[in-house]
Amino acid sequence: MSIGETYLKVVLERFTRVKADGDKTIAQLNNEQLHWAFNEDSNSIAVIVKHVSGNMISRWTDFLTTDGEKATRNRDDEFNVSIDSKEAILATWEKGWQVFLDVLQGLTEQDLLRSVMIRGQQHTVIDAIERQMAHYASHVGQIVYIGKQIKGDEWKTLSIPRGQSRAFTETMLKAHQK
Repeated sequence: MSIGETYLKVVLERFTRVKADGDKTIAQLNNEQLHWAFNEDSNSIAVIVKHVSGNMISRWTDFLTTDGEKATRNRDDEFNVSIDSKEAILATWEKGWQVFLDVLQGLTEQDLLRSVMIRGQQHTVIDAIERQMAHYASHVGQIVYIGKQIKGDEWKTLSIPRGQSRAFTETMLKAHQK
């Protein structure tokens, strides 16, 4: 496998993991919790979902041929709560990820050094992917943090539970020695 093919495989796995953390967090929350915000200047999970999805749809629709900031996108509106149900939040979340992951899966090694535009600025495809990795991971981290704060003691961890790192590592090492 070439370095480009390896890169595309790895970033697809990483983005899939980022999405899974968001999925698992959203699954633990009810509609009211998805709309909770710390204060007026803070975003709820519903708002973050709307923003991330809007970004994905704008950036990744016709990714290789048009500017990633589409004229049809109203970024400022993404920060207004207008998704009223958990089902609608999930549909918005899935729509953005579907657009993005479909494009990512369709990229080839030859695409990686091609140029794309984002807000009139030229980027390589690699740079555009890495830019979005930081952006999406940051927002999913916010979603997880908000969910964890809301759920408190009822939070179901998304990774290795506290105090179980050593046991987890030993299990992993044994599994890979076979």
